Amino acid sequence: MALFQWYKYARERNVHNIDDFEQIMDDLRPFWAIDPKVIRKMAAKLQNDAEGIAGIHIRNKKVSKLTNQSWRSETLAQLISRFVEYLPDMDIAVNRLDQPRVVVPFEDLQELLAIELRSRTMRPDARDAFTENMEHLLGFDEPPGDWDDSTNPEWFPYPGKQYMDIAKLACPPDSPARNEALTIADADARYKHQLGGLVTNFNLSTDLCTVGPAIKDQHGFLFSASSMIASQRLVPVFSECKVNVNNDILFPANMYILKDPRYMYDPTYDCEWEDKADTLIWRSVTSGGVQVEDNWWRMHRQRLVMFTNSTLMGDKAVRILTESPEEKGRYENFHGFQPSAFATKHFDVGFTEAWGCIPRDCPFYKDVWTFKEPITLSEQFKDKFLVDVDGHSFSGRWRAFLFSKSLGIKATIFREWHDSRLFAWRHFIPLDNRYDDLYSIMTYFIGIGKTNPGDNSANNDVYVRKHDVEGKKIAMQGRHWAQRVLRDEDIEIYMFRLLLEYGRIIDDNRDEIGYSGDGSELDDFDKEHPIPESPPPLNWTSI
Repeated sequence: MALFQWYKYARERNVHNIDDFEQIMDDLRPFWAIDPKVIRKMAAKLQNDAEGIAGIHIRNKKVSKLTNQSWRSETLAQLISRFVEYLPDMDIAVNRLDQPRVVVPFEDLQELLAIELRSRTMRPDARDAFTENMEHLLGFDEPPGDWDDSTNPEWFPYPGKQYMDIAKLACPPDSPARNEALTIADADARYKHQLGGLVTNFNLSTDLCTVGPAIKDQHGFLFSASSMIASQRLVPVFSECKVNVNNDILFPANMYILKDPRYMYDPTYDCEWEDKADTLIWRSVTSGGVQVEDNWWRMHRQRLVMFTNSTLMGDKAVRILTESPEEKGRYENFHGFQPSAFATKHFDVGFTEAWGCIPRDCPFYKDVWTFKEPITLSEQFKDKFLVDVDGHSFSGRWRAFLFSKSLGIKATIFREWHDSRLFAWRHFIPLDNRYDDLYSIMTYFIGIGKTNPGDNSANNDVYVRKHDVEGKKIAMQGRHWAQRVLRDEDIEIYMFRLLLEYGRIIDDNRDEIGYSGDGSELDDFDKEHPIPESPPPLNWTSI
């Protein structure tokens, strides 16, 4: 009855879409090509290795044991305990590190996916129950034994090295990452518009097979990761985030479960859009990779701070859009925009402290940064525009940004559990990882020229009307959607479903497991628990 219990669990918590779990299916699909007992053996042994893996062990409808404990596995175990009574016995290998772990070469993955496709079946006599007393789960009272050829993850350390050297092996042969005949301009054409450099395909803008050659030396994870330990074999490691070439199994980040105030939405200062400042704000520390004297200016966070600094941009020119005053909506590129005055007026971006350097006291920053005072996450909601970029891995603030009444602007190479639920230009604004479209975005929403008097005379030839209504609309759509699909309840529902599907993957009789009823019990439940009406659509006539 596990699958029916999940349906009830989800319905009782007002799940918005009972079938919206594409990420789970994508993550688990290649594991269908591996013998279930091999997956169980790998999961049992992984946490007994010393390579940054913790273990959660479910036995007899309880979380019975944690191995190599960390705050990540402890927090995840607390979440699992809410629905563990419906789960089969299993071992869950949890990544203790910030960075993802598994990157299977493209040709190997295609073989696995082909096997999965050939073996895909729909049994008419499916049963809603898991097999009991299966072998190769972790034995608590006996040593796990040595690795064998089928289970050895073959971990290799890769900190501080060029990640694209291994990432490109997981890319298609015709991708920019593996095709030297393709230029960066060819890659840009796949996901950026020629006007303003705006991102037209957010998935490709985060795809290392597409953007990797352009940003391989501009993102700390890619050239100066602090704790990279990887495997090129398909091993069942659960991680909070991954890049598109990784094969880790995604689960909702633990900081959301912990209710960490640094990352949770607090409405205290979240005023109405009209009362917010026409300012883009960002605060954090200098994390994102190991910083040394000869590489720090190439880190992604440091580049953001420098690119938005009015002094450093004083003698620079950038591309933005300009609009014909006589013909609304007709835009062209303007390559000579001098951003210094605009940055002074509309950017509030800076570091609060140095962190993650060698040497630890970061002496090379002494005459570089003027550190700003920290402010709470909620206080940032006084501003209309919230830019979010990666740290060592994904940013834990993004969910709170989406819940706010401000407009989220997102640059990332990492994927999270909820990404298939969010749509660029409807729920948030996509930003290229090189930030070369940031001034195009900001001048579009804030306006420049006749609509923004006081700018320096160097920009007299550029004009963009203010698109404040459009900014508010996207911000409200993102907030409205987050309140429907990113709730605490949605995290529980997702994790419950993920472990049921994982339970099928590791079951010796997995082809026999599925919903076994004729639908009558679902109909009876639906009659007793009518589907709640959806919230009313947003009313734009009041804007």
